This record gives sequence, C-alpha cells and structure tokens, in this order.
Amino acid sequence: MGRAVDKAMTATPGRIVRIGGASGFWGDSSVAAPQLVGSGAIDYLVFDYLAELTMAILASARSRNPELGYATDFVEVAMKSVLPDVAARGIKVVSNAGGINPQGCADALASLAREMGIALKIAVVEGDDVSGKIPALRESGQRDMFTGAPLPERILSANAYLGAFPIAQALAAGADVVITGRCVDSAVTLGPLIHEFGWSPGDHDLLAAGSLAGHVIECGAQATGGLHTDWEQIPDWANIGYPVIECHADGTFVVAKPAATGGRVLAAAVAEQVLYEIGDPGAYVLPDVVCDFRNVRVAQVGADRVAVAGARGLPPTASYKVSATWMDGFRCNGMLVIIGIDAAAKARRTGAAIIERTRALLARAGLPDFSATQVEVIGAESIYGPHSRAGNTREVMLRVVVDHASRQALDLFAREIAPAGTSWSPGTTGPALGRPSPSALIKQFAFTLPKCEVAIRVRLDGESTAVTVAVDGGFRPDTPAPAPENIAFTPDADALYLPLVRLAYARSGDKGNLANIGVIAREPEFLPIILEQLTPARVKAYFAHLVAGDVVRYRVPGLHACNFVLHDALDGGGTASMRLDPLGKGMAQMLLDMPVAVPPELARRLGGVLGTGHV
Repeated sequence: MGRAVDKAMTATPGRIVRIGGASGFWGDSSVAAPQLVGSGAIDYLVFDYLAELTMAILASARSRNPELGYATDFVEVAMKSVLPDVAARGIKVVSNAGGINPQGCADALASLAREMGIALKIAVVEGDDVSGKIPALRESGQRDMFTGAPLPERILSANAYLGAFPIAQALAAGADVVITGRCVDSAVTLGPLIHEFGWSPGDHDLLAAGSLAGHVIECGAQATGGLHTDWEQIPDWANIGYPVIECHADGTFVVAKPAATGGRVLAAAVAEQVLYEIGDPGAYVLPDVVCDFRNVRVAQVGADRVAVAGARGLPPTASYKVSATWMDGFRCNGMLVIIGIDAAAKARRTGAAIIERTRALLARAGLPDFSATQVEVIGAESIYGPHSRAGNTREVMLRVVVDHASRQALDLFAREIAPAGTSWSPGTTGPALGRPSPSALIKQFAFTLPKCEVAIRVRLDGESTAVTVAVDGGFRPDTPAPAPENIAFTPDADALYLPLVRLAYARSGDKGNLANIGVIAREPEFLPIILEQLTPARVKAYFAHLVAGDVVRYRVPGLHACNFVLHDALDGGGTASMRLDPLGKGMAQMLLDMPVAVPPELARRLGGVLGTGHV
C-alpha cells in the first residue's frame, strides 16, 4: 500500500513544525512524554485524554470531590517527569487534561511548577461547560441526537466539544502550556498549527489537513504500530515509540517516531488510523471544519516515515456537539472461574442461577427487578455468537452484570456471587472470591447547541479574554449520503475461500452506540473483491447477534478502502453497555475472520484456503 508517491507528499515547503503525541487516553503509558521530550525532535508536546468514557469517569470523580474532575496523571506523572526539560527546551504543551475542571488542573500544574522553581505561563480555555443551560434546555424539550430520548433529570455534567482556535489564541498570547476542558481530540494538534502557520477560519482544506494530523496522533501509539492488523510485524512492544508528526504549511505531514524506539511507522497502520472512528469519511464533522478524507493518500517515504496528503475541507456547522453525563442508578459486576468438562455450560447455568436467586431475594425484600442483566462466558467466545470456535473449552470465566436503581439491591446481589463456589458447579473457583462492589452507572447524553450560545474565553496571567469564533457555519454536503446497500452476495458453488485478513487490514472503534470498522485492501487489486462481498447486508448478517440497526458502507478511494458504520451496535456503548467489549474494539478482528471467495489463482498465491462451496 502507498507505493506511489506524488509531489505533494515529497515537497518540503518552508518551515516544519514537529508535534509529539504523548497520550491517547487517560491511562496511557508514562513512558511517552519522557521519550518524546528526550528525543529532542519536537516543538510541541500534546496530550489527548478525553474519550467519552473518560468524561463519565471524571464526572463521577468530581461528584465525590469537587477539586477533582481532571486527568490527574497529566500533572502528577507526565508533567512532573518532563517539566524541567520542557521549560529548558522551549517546548510548548497543549492538553485537554482539564476535563470538567480545567482551572483545577491548571492550579495543580502551577503548584508543581512553583515547587520545581520553574516559571510557567499556563493558559486555560473556558466555555465548554454548558451545564448552566440544562434547565432551559430541558424546558424546551431537548432530546438526545441519536436516540431521541428526553433530557434526563440527573445531569452531572454537560460539555461542548470546542475547536482549535481558542488554543491558537492562547498560544499567541504567550502561553507555555494550554489546558482545555472538552474539545475535539484533534484540536490539541490543530491549535498549534493554526498558530504557527497563520491559518484562518476560511482555510478549510488546511484546517482539514491539520485536523487529520491531529486525528492520526490523537491515539498515541496507534500511529506507530499499536493495534495494527499485522501485529506480529511490530517489534519491541515494550519500548514502542510514540508518534512525531512533521507538519508543513500546506497541510501535508510526515508521521515518524523517535529514534531507537520500538514499533513501526507503516503506511498500512497509518491508513488504519485515518479511518478510525470517523464515520462518514466524506463528512467527518469537527467544530472548525467538516473534513473530507475520501481521497487522503499515505505513502511509505522511508524507514518509519509515512507521508500523508489529500485531505479536503468544507465549511463547519453552526453548532457544537455537547456530551452530557447523567446518573442512571448503579451497576455491579461479579466474576467466577469455572474449570473442567463442559465448563461453558456449567458457567451459563451458574450465571442463570445467580440471577434467579437474587431476583427472588429482591422480590422478598420488596425491591423492584433489575433494570438490566447480562451473562457472558469469557473463553467460550460468547461475543462471537454463531461464529464461536471455542468447542468444548475446559476453562472459562463467568461474568454476570446487573443494573438497578438501588445500591441496596446490588449489595444483595454482591453477596450471592461467592456462594456459587460451594453450592453449584464443580470446578468453580477464582483468584478472589470476595464480594464485588456496586458503582454508580453514569451514561452519556448527546445533543447539539448553536455556537452563538457558547461563550469561550482564555484565562492567562489572571486575565480573561474573550475568544471570537465563526458561528454561522455553512456546511452543505458535497455528495448525498449513501443509500442503504442491501445487495446479497451469492458465491459460485466451487469458490475457494480465504479469511478476509488475507486481503485486508482493519481497525474498529466506537462513537457512542455506533461501531466503526475501517477495511483497507492490502493491494488495490483486492478492493473489487472486498466491495463485492463485504456488502452492508452481509456485514449486518455476520454481526446479527450484536447489531440491531442499519449497516452503512462508505467508500474511501484514496486508501483503497471502505468504512462501515454499524448503528445500534454496542448495547448503548461506553459506560451504558454491559458487554465485555463496550467500545467495539474487537469487531474488526471478528470481521477479519469472515470467509471471502477468491479466484483460484489468487487463492494459490495467498494460501490458507478455508474450503470450497458456501462457507
């Protein structure tokens, strides 16, 4: 993939801005920041912490302690390890670690800097917190943009996804560190590029290119071989390099990594990341621009160097997406290990017995039934449904999950997990047969809010300055949304089959209750076979045990790829989901097992034939 290299991908127009991506989520490795700073190869160090799941965690933390609500690792681990070197080398830092308490994060960092004797100008971007508007929005009948559900009563937080121009303004004002609350992940990279290259709100192609640069590194090592389909080709996982992008004023950039680190920067792996969680690749909606990535090209231009070009931009929308969190009772998760003959069957019966017993106890106590229950047998490939190959596995883990409005009810449930160790199935054990603890069940609620209703300010050196952003939008799709494709594939009776992984790379992820699977042909000649057989109807049928909604396929010619969006696919997604894989991270791996019919000559060349006839 990416063998042809055009002039746009090899030119080096003027100055280069180098940005290191040190975090893909709150919980990413502590090795990233010291590695990138120590490389001596970056001008900016950026951190992305705020997955939708993270916002729910931060809301829960702030509900217990109003001084929390930010990604504490940013201050206590990452910045503590690099702050002297960052200051000495003049590296600027941008992070959305502020979560739902950006000023608290800035105060903690300022305290650390004082302890180290380092002068540091810290700017805070304010305005994403729109929780004050919730009563009026509820009164006006605000509904969830995906489900149509009414705004819940118990809202814990509500934050608009801001863009990159406030970050650029903070940098222009002289900030050494910019801390934001909720912004889109790519904004922590786009903001420095706007500042350095003087891009304006009307430079839609450049803003899309800068957003793509941010998107590629916003998940840390996913750009340097992490999660790559051909994982066995990625060396030295323990010392994997984190991404460095070399950005040009024309929007083109090269993905690299620090010298003498593990991992690999490969065109195929970067292509996987381009498609990761973007939905419609022709209309990836961000606050500053609507991106068209359909003709993005990636090319290997050296060892651990991949050039990226071809992003196009459209005017943005006139609204911000808002992610709200709310409390919907409590959840408890009990686990047991079961060993021996018919382990999976014993586990399923055990799970059913636990739920039956505790339902009876709830009724006896005058409490209502669980609001939801889930039994999964880990090791029996229960998530694969009809595609499971586990057979007569002799070692499984039983996972029983229940939701209830009352913590008292879940305390009762928690007491009934350990008794299974002596009451029912032989071979029941576990590393810890103690009682699980109920926890608050925090869910997301998404809606849009006109940009003109969101006031953004930058606070620096005790002064608060208003940020002016374009609010009129203007987005008009340049192509209509694809019509549902329900074409069924009927193979020849004597067809030879290979698993899809022999023809394609794939990576999957989530957006709320939507699953996104990007599929990239290993060779351009394989794409027609993939498009013929990976129809939305066939993908929908393959995931019928998981996906309740439609499956839509988008084509991505520049990458010889297609992107699938699976609706109502994740049992609510994020913290709402009771599944073992609530974020859809395993769905690409499952799809890569799908049998694909290929011509006999191609089957002989690629090897690994699964069989003939209908599989």
